[in-house]
Amino acid sequence: MGKLQSKQKRNISRYRIDGLADHSSSTQSVQQYSPAHNDAVTSLTSLTSEQCVSGGKDKTVVIYNWKSGVVQQKFLGHERDVTKVTCIFQSNRIFSASRDKTALMWDVKSKAGPLQEFTGHELGVTGLAVSPGGFKLCTGSRDNSLRTWDVQTGICLQKSSISRNLVTHICWIPTESLVIQTSEDKMIRIWDVRELQVTHTFPMKQYIQTHCDTSPDGRYCITCSNGFGGEGCEATCVLARSAWMGPVLSHRWSPVTLLASCVAALTQEFTVSS
Repeated sequence: MGKLQSKQKRNISRYRIDGLADHSSSTQSVQQYSPAHNDAVTSLTSLTSEQCVSGGKDKTVVIYNWKSGVVQQKFLGHERDVTKVTCIFQSNRIFSASRDKTALMWDVKSKAGPLQEFTGHELGVTGLAVSPGGFKLCTGSRDNSLRTWDVQTGICLQKSSISRNLVTHICWIPTESLVIQTSEDKMIRIWDVRELQVTHTFPMKQYIQTHCDTSPDGRYCITCSNGFGGEGCEATCVLARSAWMGPVLSHRWSPVTLLASCVAALTQEFTVSS
């Protein structure tokens, strides 16, 4: 065996966006809360300014008050791991997707089980997005397909499949009839959900894209990857409304899988150039 060598220490000071304050030197106590799940948390979204919704490998969906550290409600209904959760901010309805091939709709004020079930995918559901008005749901799966659904009836409205398009995440662009979708084929696609057709495909990335999110005005989109072997963990910002302009900002984070936390960068002010 060769001589054991330690990795060179990374210069973490470069992992920031111009215009953001550097808080690396500040020392703040971290409040510890009791776990919300009995297994790993797989997805997280905001419900109100004080509440978040999470899904876990324990097959549950949880409403959690992050200020008090209290589990306020727990939903049981999926037969396998919950893969995604989403909702409309400050609404009464939340949605969850699972490896059991289904998506479910829940009422936060009801304890009678799911309000609606969306079935039809042949493999686990790994992408989930609800329209701003809450009338239409878009799901994606490892079966290479995207589907749109009528939220009230649970009827599948449209289905579209692309070879090798193993969906990793879907995000609805605010004020638009468009969703952004990432995939294990390293592609980023923008879909028009009215006809469920791809309107734009970005150049193939080097690594699998694991997540995507948009700024509140729908102008910018961030996608991210977990890389391989400590390389390629990066988030890329693009102009969602001017997709043909290509990437306008690229930033590299530490080598861990990036999830929904990357959207925090979009709420800050920074300067980009095309």
